[in-house]
Amino acid sequence: MVLLTETLYNPPVQYFWHALRADSLMLEQHENYVKQSYRNRCHVLTAQGVQALSIPILKGSSKEKTLITEIEIDYGQKWVNVHWRTIQSAYGKAPYFEFYSDYIKEVYAQQPKYLFEFNTELLRLYLKFLKISKPLMFTDKYEPVVAENVLDLRNRIHPKIYPDKMHVKPYSQVFGKHFATELSILDLLFTQGPRSLSYLQ
Repeated sequence: MVLLTETLYNPPVQYFWHALRADSLMLEQHENYVKQSYRNRCHVLTAQGVQALSIPILKGSSKEKTLITEIEIDYGQKWVNVHWRTIQSAYGKAPYFEFYSDYIKEVYAQQPKYLFEFNTELLRLYLKFLKISKPLMFTDKYEPVVAENVLDLRNRIHPKIYPDKMHVKPYSQVFGKHFATELSILDLLFTQGPRSLSYLQ
């Protein structure tokens, strides 16, 4: 089975639940950019609760019907420092923060020009951390209807669509009395470390 999704910024835990069960992964690179989605947003758990982190994009590249691979990141807004400070504040005391953080910070420091490129670099890193060795492919063209062997989750992993609870079972988190489900893979990795793969299984 091929897992087909759009590009995701620090993808939610549920993405990797599906990735583990797929034979290969495919990213949609022929779609148009969609606002207010996980394409440039992720959720982390802070002392104040769940917080959204959004990557700003250059105004010219957010015009309607702009190809996702042409969306340029706006580094003039100094968002990298804000995101990293928030991540550090949220997970600095988590058991495995130091284990992974330098590798992740390095991708941020490279400041890739395009959102698609940035997300893909982070995805490759997370798959490596999780020891999920699946081929990562990219679409040749946009296909509204896909083959039977493709699990099409495009626009299904979304901030406004509550995840299937079966795919997000509780684990120990740094903050909060109630388990938060809609979080980035950062939450699982920093709190569970090498046990993250067992959790996803």
